[in-house]
Amino acid sequence: MSTAPADLAAARAALLPWYHAHRRDLPWRRTRDPYAIWISEAMLQQTRVETVIPYFERFLGQFPDVATLATADIEDVYAAWAGLGYYSRARNLHAAAGAIVARFGGRVPDDPEALRSLPGIGRYTAGAIASIAFDRPEPILDGNVERVLARYVGLREDARSPSGSATLWAAAETLARGPEPGALNQALMELGATVCTPRAPGCLVCPLFPGCRARRDGDPEALPVKAPRAKPRAARAVAALVQRRARVLAVRRPPGGLLGGLWELPGGDLAAGEPAADALRRALRERTGLEVDGLVPAGTVEHVFTHRRLRLELFRCTVASGRVRLHELAAHRWVSPSDLAGLAQGALTKKALARVLDAAAPGARAASARATR
Repeated sequence: MSTAPADLAAARAALLPWYHAHRRDLPWRRTRDPYAIWISEAMLQQTRVETVIPYFERFLGQFPDVATLATADIEDVYAAWAGLGYYSRARNLHAAAGAIVARFGGRVPDDPEALRSLPGIGRYTAGAIASIAFDRPEPILDGNVERVLARYVGLREDARSPSGSATLWAAAETLARGPEPGALNQALMELGATVCTPRAPGCLVCPLFPGCRARRDGDPEALPVKAPRAKPRAARAVAALVQRRARVLAVRRPPGGLLGGLWELPGGDLAAGEPAADALRRALRERTGLEVDGLVPAGTVEHVFTHRRLRLELFRCTVASGRVRLHELAAHRWVSPSDLAGLAQGALTKKALARVLDAAAPGARAASARATR
């Protein structure tokens, strides 16, 4: 399907004055610094604006420019990011900052192709930086913009399909051409966040009301069309608070992949039919080289990833013999429980640590005195 250029021209003419009159006062909108805009766009991916604001301000206070971020210890970057989730974003920021220093003299490039060559920067983020910071007529298409444009042009196919995505990108490209491309792109994002919402969109106050096909058809909430997601598959794993005198063992995942570079309790996957205690002893032996003793069950936690629903069975135990020899892990530390809580970790580890420490409280310890040996 296609949208007449006149329709998009009308949309553009309506969006800019609406945005200048109604935009929210957000800290990253008070600057044209491409570094600050880049940081904000990375943080805003899959995270609410009100959550991002204090993180954005603290992050820029600690890492005010590309060079500072590039030379920072990745642990400090993770610590500044702690609580935002999706830590691959922080890892990519750090790696991209190093690349900007090495390849572009420490200046964020204004060329979209150069931006897309950096870790973690795809077409959307490159378009946002290029248009907002450098006035380049580059399009953007995130979830909010996808919804606005799918409704405006009346897209009745899957918005994430190749042809559906191409239709929306083409509309975004047309809209970006003209004065104030950065403001235009931010207007689309703002409209999707505050007016053209997934449920109960405010059609009567929308600047695109006259030309919106979904409004005209009377079913804006039906768009965008999205293919149903597959249900997460069930999986089980084991982990333990491994104690050696007053300290506990923390292990760090390798940089790539799910939860890459984050700290967690040692453990591993649970094979079908394998008793949890046996699986834990095996996983600790294979991944850390340690033999453990005195296994005490410490409860379970569940966490849903995009494609997997994980049930993690927890234990407390002590080191019986061996020294740490890591396999498939990046690093380890023996730390106090409070220091372990302060390491960069994902939501699953936070839940697991809270559960296992709660199970170790005096009342709970007495109730779980039966050790699995």
